[in-house]
Amino acid sequence: MFKMRTPYSATLAARMLTKLHRGWPVGASADIRGLTYLDDKCALGEIYTPNPSGRDMATSKTSSFWLTDVVTLPVNNPSGTVQQATIDLGAYVDVGDQQALSVESVDWIFQRGTANSGDFQGMLIGDGAFNCQLSDLNPGANILRADDNTLVASATLNIDQDDNIGSFHSDMYPDVYGKLDEARSVVNDQLYVNVMNSGSDVGATHVVNVTVRIKARIVKLNTKDWMAIAIQSTAADN
Repeated sequence: MFKMRTPYSATLAARMLTKLHRGWPVGASADIRGLTYLDDKCALGEIYTPNPSGRDMATSKTSSFWLTDVVTLPVNNPSGTVQQATIDLGAYVDVGDQQALSVESVDWIFQRGTANSGDFQGMLIGDGAFNCQLSDLNPGANILRADDNTLVASATLNIDQDDNIGSFHSDMYPDVYGKLDEARSVVNDQLYVNVMNSGSDVGATHVVNVTVRIKARIVKLNTKDWMAIAIQSTAADN
């Protein structure tokens, strides 16, 4: 549920609720066009917290679990060439039941060769980077710009071969979202994992395996939130 500091007075918020939702009990709250208005029991500027009335964005149907997949970059993979893996969500997303996959966190792991070494030396033939993205629509053989709404998580491993330095960072927020109202809900039937090496080709002796580990749970959305996410996803596809 969207949280904000309300720019309206508590009295005005109460009037709006009374006008739009007559008959609601004292202490009720409502989301109106994406903004949360508060009743006269809340002080001006107070952060809204979901009430126990059952109107929260999602209800959890499972405990947290992990989804994993691996993208393998072959030896000599040219710089700028994307490799992709897909994660099937058909068992988790149900349109009829308004059931979605709620992503709580995303981890990325880089390993070299069949020994699964974490040593970054030799992953690339020179200075460069591995660019990783998780999205809920197929980006094809592309790395998305960071303002794309289909982007769920992203990360970069930078390698300085000459100085023997490797640095890793998650690009977004970072990629730890929290549970339910803070998590990223996915209603599409697949997730796409794209990895691209840039700056240098992959080394000539070992493949590079990039593993994505997604912590998630199955949730049930209310009708309005399901529609909002589905519309956003459709708009992004167009």
